[in-house]
Amino acid sequence: MDGDTGSLDASVRRAYRIVGRVQGVGFRWWTSRTAARLGVGGSVRNLRDGSVEVQAVGSVAELDALEAALAAGPRGARVERIEPLAPDATVLDDDFRIE
Repeated sequence: MDGDTGSLDASVRRAYRIVGRVQGVGFRWWTSRTAARLGVGGSVRNLRDGSVEVQAVGSVAELDALEAALAAGPRGARVERIEPLAPDATVLDDDFRIE
């Protein structure tokens, strides 16, 4: 993705807006657990328009795996599309937070 910089082992930042039936279905909790399992830092939050924003920091392979998981979503969710956003350079990479 365009937000990638550095080698495969270097940390990169990506951000996404997930659109569809993604609020009220445990999407933030599921994203947090999935990111932690993959070793990805960052954050997830609901947006006022009904979408969800994910800020993620990790290796290219970790972020590719997270993006694939986000496209599927948890049971009960219906992901219509994932839109790339400009990554927030202030998002911490030490763990994954629900905001």
